[in-house]
Amino acid sequence: MSYKTLDLAIADGIARITLNRPDQANALDRTMAQELFAASLAVSTDPSVRAVLLTGRGKLFCGGGDLAAMDAAGDGREAMLLEMATLLHQAIIRFNSMDAPMVVAVNGAAGGAGFSILLAGDYVIAADTAKFVSGYTASGLTPDGSSTHFLAKHVGLLRAKELMLTNRPLSAREACEWGLVSRVVPHESLGEEAEAMARQFADGPTKAFGGVKRLLQTTYSDSIEAQLEKESVSIAKMVTTEDGPHGIRSFLNKVKPVFKGR
Repeated sequence: MSYKTLDLAIADGIARITLNRPDQANALDRTMAQELFAASLAVSTDPSVRAVLLTGRGKLFCGGGDLAAMDAAGDGREAMLLEMATLLHQAIIRFNSMDAPMVVAVNGAAGGAGFSILLAGDYVIAADTAKFVSGYTASGLTPDGSSTHFLAKHVGLLRAKELMLTNRPLSAREACEWGLVSRVVPHESLGEEAEAMARQFADGPTKAFGGVKRLLQTTYSDSIEAQLEKESVSIAKMVTTEDGPHGIRSFLNKVKPVFKGR
């Protein structure tokens, strides 16, 4: 598939997705929502993909939804927004349910939908020049893109309300201190550091990573009985994979495992 608003390249176990509307702040429009969904299907169904790296081209990561396109839709705004949000949400669901971890490299400002998308990452690395703002209510809108699911889990309910109701911007350092970002690095080394992290994940036990992701999805919703039953089933399932027994033997023999992602 050819893409107009993003680039997708898969090589050496890593799928690299780059938002590519730099002249429009990498803003989310209907086409980008459609293409993010298509990309999520492509990477989540490709067994060669063992890590995903998502970033933006240009000075901004993603400035949010394309408000000009929304305004131009006139009476069709509601249907357009419903379509865009549904496609974006399906993409996020695919990214979250796949085994491969997703590294998000925040190269610049992340607002609105861009803010929401990065919250769904498994590992978020930000340039020290990046800025973060919810931004929705500043335009009379409510959040989408999973932020009402993830934000309070990352920072707590009161801080989530503060960010969404006041649109207080956070610097990269503040975002890291609040728990929105895993690590902050100098802007000039972001690409190298993000690639290294994606490489580390791509060389790891992909099935185990997927198991961890799925177990953590119900951390706040399931009872202890239900959660521990899922843990039992998951860890037992790991010894039916190729990487599980290999990892056990490697540990016992004091050698570094070479995981295959199977």
